Amino acid sequence: MIAYAITDPSTLDFNELERDLERFSQHASMIVYRDTENSNYAECARLFMASVKSYKKGFQKVLLHSDYLLAKVLNADGVHLKSTQFSLISKAKDLGLFVFVSTHTVEEALEAEALGADMVTMSPIFHTPNKGLPMGVDVLKSIVMQTNIPVIALGGIITKEQIDICRKTGAKGFASIRYFSKGSL
Repeated sequence: MIAYAITDPSTLDFNELERDLERFSQHASMIVYRDTENSNYAECARLFMASVKSYKKGFQKVLLHSDYLLAKVLNADGVHLKSTQFSLISKAKDLGLFVFVSTHTVEEALEAEALGADMVTMSPIFHTPNKGLPMGVDVLKSIVMQTNIPVIALGGIITKEQIDICRKTGAKGFASIRYFSKGSL
């Protein structure tokens, strides 16, 4: 099962970048550098990509969030696009990037699949602060069954029990911020 770490300032400290990347590499098979509030995202992404190379053996894929052009320039494996960025899927694919897309409905997952995305996250599965009502595992299972693209469960996944529940739905993996936080592993 894919364990996809989504970084944010609560899980990735650039003052302790090597330590944090080592921790991630022990528990995650994929990682994305994401920091939606950082006005210096490009420079931090450069530092992240330069540092993550020494841990590359621990990750199947290393992605950047939202910026497919920066992902290409910095030699990331791919990009994780937001659900508002479907129009960028083909552009990222044309550059040879692996494309992950955030989705929240079966219609979005099917559209991402039709446009050539490689994987989608489906969220929120469990309660997540400020993300609305969780869809639950029955809806996740239904979406997995209706799509041919790998679906990764996202949203409120903080325990091994939740990961096991997601596994039973047929999801190819799980993604989380809080599961990979410093005190959780």
